Amino acid sequence: MDGSAGYFAGGGGDTRPSVLVIGSGFGGLAAAVRLAGKGYRVTVLERLDAPGGRASVYRHDGFTFDAGPTIITAPQMLADVWASAGARIEEDVTIRPCDPFYRIRFDDGATFTYSGDREAMRREIARFDPGDVAGYDRFLEKSGEIYRVAFEQLADKPFHSIPFTASAMADLVRLEGYKSVYGIVSRYFRHPHLRTVFSYHPLLVGGNPFTTTAYYCLIAHLEGRFGVHYAEGGMGALVRGMVRVLEAAGGEVRCNAEVSRILTEGGRASGVELASGERIEADAVVSNADPAWTYGRLLGHLPRKRWTDRKIEKSDYSMGLFVWYFGTKRRFEDVGHHTILMGPRYRGLLDDIFQNHSLAEDCSLYLHRPTASDPGLAPDGCDTFYVLSPVPNLASGDDWSTLGEAYRAKVQKRLEETVLPGLGAEIVTSHFVTPADFESRYLSHLGAGFSLEPKLFQSAWFRPHNKSEEVEGLYLTGAGTHPGAGLPGVLSSAKIVADLLPEAADYRAAARTSVS
Repeated sequence: MDGSAGYFAGGGGDTRPSVLVIGSGFGGLAAAVRLAGKGYRVTVLERLDAPGGRASVYRHDGFTFDAGPTIITAPQMLADVWASAGARIEEDVTIRPCDPFYRIRFDDGATFTYSGDREAMRREIARFDPGDVAGYDRFLEKSGEIYRVAFEQLADKPFHSIPFTASAMADLVRLEGYKSVYGIVSRYFRHPHLRTVFSYHPLLVGGNPFTTTAYYCLIAHLEGRFGVHYAEGGMGALVRGMVRVLEAAGGEVRCNAEVSRILTEGGRASGVELASGERIEADAVVSNADPAWTYGRLLGHLPRKRWTDRKIEKSDYSMGLFVWYFGTKRRFEDVGHHTILMGPRYRGLLDDIFQNHSLAEDCSLYLHRPTASDPGLAPDGCDTFYVLSPVPNLASGDDWSTLGEAYRAKVQKRLEETVLPGLGAEIVTSHFVTPADFESRYLSHLGAGFSLEPKLFQSAWFRPHNKSEEVEGLYLTGAGTHPGAGLPGVLSSAKIVADLLPEAADYRAAARTSVS
């Protein structure tokens, strides 16, 4: 045994059962808020100097940059987090719709405007192939059918039970979840550009459209039903709001508090040890760290049944991300809030990234211009940008300390050739991060941008469970556990974790039952 805490640790006369949350990404903060709302004494431990994890914020020269997530779908899920602690999200954050959702530019110069207006979408599709309009309607029916099962019935349910998993298999077969997103999309669309438009979404959560389970076709219905939104003031406004709600519910966030290992007693999580040597006792521990880090490092001192070092290394991880943040001294009014710039290759580029682990000469880009909707994120007359390029994770062996600036210049050239002519002369602030930074800053295995790749046999039961298979009293939330990456995914994982723990008033009886 490497800890000495009892099950009902308390301090300072506070008799509430205590929970430690490792990491303050959206999954960690949402779980913390929900558990505080259930009466637990919650402390979030963040190794960086500010909360947010991959949703942290960079500020430089008057520009504000969201470091990671930029897209809000299903905003009611955020409202539910606030409501779980008796708060209203409107008190902290203003969420506004994006219209259109995205603009997609192909290498041949063709563009597609993606929106929530079904008639406008039919007109866009007809410009490419009138025969594909009927396929679009059928695809949305398929997307809705998948959504009603995979999202409404399964996304916020734990998959640690084999009988529950077996019961879900009939739906998996019926809905063809064993096929890929691209495979399903190709059934409904003939034009290659339209196949790209309706299949690229898995890339936003770390998946390869050619191998990601077809369940992710649900995104089309999700976006069409709830829209695509942004947070006024940037995604950091959501982080600040969650922290405020947590503190109002009696919880706290400790920054510069790096957890070095999870302590256990009698096979149960009993607290954590910090890099400083400090030990903190707890009744339960929630990890928002990458599961590979949670099991390989924080529990690396213990024998493990399932998530052994060998299994961690043999798993497949999402692509890496090269992200360049820059501010300009003028505004580019022709560029929308979200733009996707496709390169000359689609499948070939993805093969290089996911299969060959080879840094290609060409690239596809996601360009975020939040000042198109929220000018306050930059000085007057200026623009804030972030451009993301999917690249291989560190399994490629690439040395980003030597490649980084050359790759940034390549991305700049591509932007200048397409949607930002004359960009170089307008840049007044610039900063980029690479997969190496994801590994060192976020402790992401292989510098992967989204943890485990969302393939069929790395989803649901096959993904690290929300209730740890290795240690009682340990729970996992975030992109690497069920249901997966993306804001709806990590918020669902936080709800699962909170639902797995009883109300704080009932915790002691439940804990005694679990160990009796």
